[in-house]
Amino acid sequence: MNTSTTGALAEEQAAHYLTQKRYRVLARNFRATGGEIDIVAFWEKTLVFVEVKERASNAFGGPIAAVTPTKQKRVVHAALQFIKQNKNLSYDSIRFDVICILPTGLEHIENAFVPARMTL
Repeated sequence: MNTSTTGALAEEQAAHYLTQKRYRVLARNFRATGGEIDIVAFWEKTLVFVEVKERASNAFGGPIAAVTPTKQKRVVHAALQFIKQNKNLSYDSIRFDVICILPTGLEHIENAFVPARMTL
């Protein structure tokens, strides 16, 4: 299986998990200039941007280690574009989560990172 196929399966697994946890998935694979967001969802009154990472093991820091500061900046940039394109959305807060998928299971890290600042 190639990486795009396994990535798509991981994102499908993550979206299913979020739906089971009563998140409302708004968008998947939102592409913006210079970045992409795997899943955008609502949790109560929080707009949640989710990065999905799959790895075969925890070697080299596992999936969370792949969410580097550079990757975080790209996700934040894409999130700002999503917000600008969806001005009609009503939310109280914004959160950046990471869902790590390993052969041993799924780990959902809420507030995995906090951007230094966000301006609309």
